[in-house]
Amino acid sequence: GSRSISLSLFALPSNRMPVPQPLHSSPPPTAAVQQLDELLADLGHMQSKLVVVGQGAGAPGEPEPSLDNMLGSLTWDLQEMGITAAPAGICAACRKPIVGKVLTALGKTWHPEHFTCTCCGQELGGHPFFDRGGRAYCEEDYHQAFSPRCAYCAGPIREKVLTALDQTWHPEHFFCAHCGKVFGDDGFHERSGKPYCRQDFMAMFAPKCQGCARPVMDNYLSALQGIWHPECFVCAECLSSFAGGSFFELEGRPYCELHFHQRQGSICHSCSRPVTGRCVTAAGHKYHPEHFICAYCLGQLQKGAFREQGDKMYCQACHNKLFL
Repeated sequence: GSRSISLSLFALPSNRMPVPQPLHSSPPPTAAVQQLDELLADLGHMQSKLVVVGQGAGAPGEPEPSLDNMLGSLTWDLQEMGITAAPAGICAACRKPIVGKVLTALGKTWHPEHFTCTCCGQELGGHPFFDRGGRAYCEEDYHQAFSPRCAYCAGPIREKVLTALDQTWHPEHFFCAHCGKVFGDDGFHERSGKPYCRQDFMAMFAPKCQGCARPVMDNYLSALQGIWHPECFVCAECLSSFAGGSFFELEGRPYCELHFHQRQGSICHSCSRPVTGRCVTAAGHKYHPEHFICAYCLGQLQKGAFREQGDKMYCQACHNKLFL
């Protein structure tokens, strides 16, 4: 059986978050604190360079300088001068104080370089991102990991999703499995888990008419172990319909009464009507008993007591009178 199913097209819900923008801490009260912020930012970007220089300059056995040690020393010196540099928050990634630029996202504060994609590690500051379970993802990794997959191309569905046959599809990828035509208002028909347009479904899977071999789509008749278009169920000889509803079968084809008997050879040689009851066979022909008569006197003939002359039957007396 087939079923015609309508399509459901809707947009995916989005977990897309607004683009996080680095924020600055509260305006510094003095020019000295502003200079401190700039110095700390520079030190953060030059950390690796400072470590390498420190290793080259230090004597063997001396402890390696670290950014934390240098920042701690700088902070102490400033406090000795009466300048206090308050951190803007604690980074949710490294758990260290944030002095300088701060990024706020997912209800937490971050060093801008520490707010990254959970999958690929790409920095997300200034870029759109998606939130999933409190974790941030770049757009590509989010769709690859969590978006529904198209049943045709297996790719993630980023925007509109179409649901049919208990699967999800890109709208442009849901088309007839035979001709590739996208479905319109007629919907589609399903066979073995694949969608087909009406025309192809009927051509490929609908039963065929016994008369014309074309698909039977709507009304049909069931006869002779097959189905027929009503207009195709006619006498195979004269193509007339069966007004009374009765027909005769011969070799799997329907016939009206006249042509059935004609093909069977059971037509009265005298009246050319079918012989359906008692039958007289004489000289290779069949007759209704009442039509088996002398062609001259019209008397009824008896089988074995007639003479044939020129394709006509005569009783013995008339034959002798006319031809002897």
